[in-house]
Amino acid sequence: MTELLPMFPLQTVLFPGVAMPLHVFEPRYRAMTRHCLDGDGRFGVVLIERGGEVGGGDVRVSVGTCARIVEAAELPDGRWLLMVLGVERIGVQRWLPDDPYPRAEVTVLSEAPAGAEAAELLGSVEGLLRRALALKAELGEPAAAATVELDRDPSVAAYQAAALAPLGPLDCQRALEQDGPDQRLALLASALTEEVGVLAQRVSWG
Repeated sequence: MTELLPMFPLQTVLFPGVAMPLHVFEPRYRAMTRHCLDGDGRFGVVLIERGGEVGGGDVRVSVGTCARIVEAAELPDGRWLLMVLGVERIGVQRWLPDDPYPRAEVTVLSEAPAGAEAAELLGSVEGLLRRALALKAELGEPAAAATVELDRDPSVAAYQAAALAPLGPLDCQRALEQDGPDQRLALLASALTEEVGVLAQRVSWG
């Protein structure tokens, strides 16, 4: 089924099951926030492939995440501080005009179940993720704690790992676009192996 959702293009990727803080200051997104809070609190988040978050004229990807507002605080000047939670993957079928704010016709994307290799992949990804986060800490760069423990459900853990991994937005988008946890974990294992190599080399250079 297709439904119409308000959309919030960002320069970051939101994953299902993962929380994200948002600072809403543009007038059109303030209006969108009010509309969402008057309804069921849901809107779509998609990555901006090219362009900026402010002013429009951006190029957006077609696979994103439906978000639900779980906390909202309006500031005296009309800005909003939100905490949103990713609910499920969505595919954009058609964009509508951005007036009064971006909207799109979307469908919910199905997820393949975890396969026989998921548990082994999860173990590899968890080890690589901890190594990458430890190297980031050694370099004095912000990152999650290297002692992170992922959920034992590969479907949940794959999204957790993608959100915590020190990867760029396009790699995160590729992870989101995978059809299920096996493919997502395999992609993350490859990307994290490469990232660990780069980070280790940087550490060795001092």
